[in-house]
Amino acid sequence: MRQGTKGFAGAGDTATGQGGRAPGPGAGVDPRTGAGPGAGRARVPAQSGVRGREGDAVRGRDDAVRGEHTHSEPAAVLPRPRTSVQRSSVRGQVLVALRAALVTGDLRPGVVYSAPVLAERFGVSATPVREAMQQLALEGAVEVVPNRGFRVVERGARELAELAEVRSLIEVPVVLRLARTVPAERWAELRPLAEATIRAASSGCRATYAESDRAFHRAVLALAGNEQLVRIAEDLHRRAQWPLVGTALGPLGRVGLVADAHQHTALLDALIAGDRDVVRSLVGEHFTGAV
Repeated sequence: MRQGTKGFAGAGDTATGQGGRAPGPGAGVDPRTGAGPGAGRARVPAQSGVRGREGDAVRGRDDAVRGEHTHSEPAAVLPRPRTSVQRSSVRGQVLVALRAALVTGDLRPGVVYSAPVLAERFGVSATPVREAMQQLALEGAVEVVPNRGFRVVERGARELAELAEVRSLIEVPVVLRLARTVPAERWAELRPLAEATIRAASSGCRATYAESDRAFHRAVLALAGNEQLVRIAEDLHRRAQWPLVGTALGPLGRVGLVADAHQHTALLDALIAGDRDVVRSLVGEHFTGAV
């Protein structure tokens, strides 16, 4: 969902309800029991002790089909999967778009954005936008400004250097270990991902490059078989891709992106050839100017 990400600005900030339906007072004799409405209601609390499991299941299915309920049932008998899936899908698409806007600088550091204004740009309600921004707040990309919205965090060169250092402490030892254990044919399988980063860098779209760059690093680390490692490393990688204050393209421009991408193919060449000295040199260099 790549829409409305340019020119964000604004301030300011919905809820829904749901009701139920009970049987009317003029309901007739229950065709299953032959009893009147009053008698049927009086026996509800004791049904589980009187009726067998099979009878309860049949009655429960019948009631569910008609949309009826009794006071002994839970407040929410049936979930509403379509509604929840819809919200999750919209929230996810908005989150992807907002992350891309952070990388490209369309969401500018230091600026406060409100959920309703962003929602209008995306053509959705404010709720999924607010939920997506709250996720970004957990990731450290934005901070909540009470009664106004969310301010994009201003980042400096020191924070970027710290992220690069932490990433190198995590990823470099893993890659060097994998260089000793992973066969050449497995490394060769990652060639399409490495080449995709070059195409993305050449396109000049920083958001596209950021995604392909993470995909390559994720695939490399996944060979270690440690899901927690992959998750933590990707979170650090994403944070390192946000632009610095006063820049639209972060620490690297288009030329820098292309050079960074070519390091991926060079690294694969060294890994396939089993040249560990070159591997060590490349992974160390890669994080000094990491994107």
